Parts: sequence; structure tokens; C-alpha cells
Amino acid sequence: MAQPILVSESTLTDRYQTTIPDTVRKALHLKKKDKICFTIASDGNVLLSRAEVEEDDPVLGEFLAFLANDIAKNPAQMKPLTSDMKARGDALIKGVEFDIDSPLLDEDE
Repeated sequence: MAQPILVSESTLTDRYQTTIPDTVRKALHLKKKDKICFTIASDGNVLLSRAEVEEDDPVLGEFLAFLANDIAKNPAQMKPLTSDMKARGDALIKGVEFDIDSPLLDEDE
């Protein structure tokens, strides 16, 4: 185990809640509403860390808001996806390989 740089204790309440000590909050730069991550090792040690927050895509958020607004204003324009429409879409991407989780290249952004 690595040499500890800070050791602090906290009490578990009857409702299984605890307060993260001020020294730990400061060391992890935690603020109200931040998320924390508990990593439990096979030897029983627990690593408490600040959870990484995924940043929202502002363009995607604006686009989804636009769609929601358009659907609310024009509900009669909503039509189900037909099998013909799906077949045309499938034909357009036939043979195209992609990984939805891979990041875009700089020239694609």
C-alpha cells in the first residue's frame, strides 16, 4: 500500500450516512452536490476519490431542445418510422463501419 498523506475518520450514522471530513473535502476539492467514487480493493481497502463528471455536449443539448420544442409545436408532423424508411436508411450506411464510442478526429469536429 502507498504511504498515506492524510488519515481522517468519520462516524457512520444510524441511517448509514457519514460526513466527509473537511480535510478530505479540501484535499479532493469537493463541493456541494459533487459525486464521489468508492473503489474497493480485494484486500478490503477503500479508495475514496472525486468522481469524474462527463461534460454535456452543448451542441447536442441545443439540438435536443430544438427537437423537443418542434415536436411540442407540431405534434401532427410526428410519423412512425416505416419499414421502407428503415430499409432506405440501412442502404445508406451499408458497409460503413464505425465505433459510436470512439472520439471524433479533429477534422471531423
